[in-house]
Amino acid sequence: IEEVIEKPGEETADEPLYTGHGKMVNSGAYTGLDSKIGLRQITEDLEKSNRGKAAINYKLRDWLFSRQRYWGEPFPIVWVEEESYHRAVNLKNGGVAGFLPREPVTYHSDGVTYFALPLPANQLPLELPETDNYQPSGTGESPLANIKEWVEVWFDIDSGETKPAGMKKPEGDNWVPARRETNTMPQWAGSCWYHLRYLDPGNEELLIDPKIEKYWKTPDIYIGGAEHAVLHLLYARFWHYFLSDIGVVSDPEPYKKLFHQGLIMGEDGEKMSKSRGNVVNPEESINQYGADSLRLYEMFMGPLQDMKPWNVRGIEGVSRFLKRVWRIYIDREGAISDHIADSPSDSPATERLLHETIKKVTEDIENLRFNTAISQMMIFSNHLQKEERFSRQTGKTFLTLLAPFAPHIAEEIWARMGCASPVTNHSWPEYDPKKIATAKVKLVFQVNGKYRGDATVNKGLSQDEALEAAKDHQKVTNHLEGKEVKKIIYVPGKILNIVTN
Repeated sequence: IEEVIEKPGEETADEPLYTGHGKMVNSGAYTGLDSKIGLRQITEDLEKSNRGKAAINYKLRDWLFSRQRYWGEPFPIVWVEEESYHRAVNLKNGGVAGFLPREPVTYHSDGVTYFALPLPANQLPLELPETDNYQPSGTGESPLANIKEWVEVWFDIDSGETKPAGMKKPEGDNWVPARRETNTMPQWAGSCWYHLRYLDPGNEELLIDPKIEKYWKTPDIYIGGAEHAVLHLLYARFWHYFLSDIGVVSDPEPYKKLFHQGLIMGEDGEKMSKSRGNVVNPEESINQYGADSLRLYEMFMGPLQDMKPWNVRGIEGVSRFLKRVWRIYIDREGAISDHIADSPSDSPATERLLHETIKKVTEDIENLRFNTAISQMMIFSNHLQKEERFSRQTGKTFLTLLAPFAPHIAEEIWARMGCASPVTNHSWPEYDPKKIATAKVKLVFQVNGKYRGDATVNKGLSQDEALEAAKDHQKVTNHLEGKEVKKIIYVPGKILNIVTN
């Protein structure tokens, strides 16, 4: 193999297999060119002479449908010898031949070529056989290969019916010996389309009713790790385009938006791995702190899209928050606390903070900012703990906000408050903008357009009053000394800009 790119820093490469960036050598008219420039020039010259063109090749790994395991959807395919295959193809009434591809699908074993024949639709679904042995077969095949009575069959090349090979050959000329495919599809296969089945799970005639599909459409957002972009979404898109082509779905695109969640790292800041010994067992966390604490901590660790290291002190803090919530509602005897009043009224501070919390949690959930939603609920729980009394309605509203994050404790307290239907069936609360409004605002002071300070002032402050407040601010007065005020630009409740000479 002749060297065509010279490895930088070496006059002669030890092995002429260097394909990185460098200077072109032994390349005729292209010798001496930078390899990137040379590649572009060679491509252009080939296109001009009609001897080639630039192209990008994509390779799709086929391991998705080559899983040597028991679990998974079995392939509705049997393998037969060549004579049986041609008999099936030549049947006058078509038989299973109507489902065959243009070119036969084959594999070779011990000098024999085997041909694939499909099970027709009236023989579906093909279900996994019952077994107590899930161990590998030892031959490279899946554990299904151990179940001879399921794998080895008589196959009717006309009807597609199968019978165990252990029984006597059925009567008729169309029965041939066959062997089932022993690979199974992994969970990735079903997950390419099962979101559709959730919408119409009881339909025994169709994958999904067209009216239901058109109403719900496709998922608005897909949340998954970066590895899903190739290992799942690419395949899901192929499946969905196919389902669109055959009229099962009305939109060829399966998902409208992709959001990449970040990895949870080990406590050492490295990716969790058994070899590193930094894997966290979720069952241990659940046993020690409860499922709600684990669920809440994973959302509280930081922004959903960031990589975050596990920290046992963090889950302890979240567990303390949930215990505080419990103590706010439930007394030592397990009854509802005396702090919860049947009166509909709350203090102005409680009322304002409640509606701020409703607004914050609602917006944060919609924008996947779970960590800041939890922070706001912590602020509100701290406030309730300090309040001597608060209304039952306020207590129920806060539980409604908490339920998506900590469903078990929220449901338990909800039931103890005497609510008949589950909290998850309760309507989501809405905030009142008037309750959030405050009499105070922050007013920014500028001198010649540059920030010089700010102050909290009453709403509705006049321009003259705002100017007096600015002159009372030490940093503003420092920039006004010895200067003449030429103009005042005032935006009530936001900015006061003093223009000087």
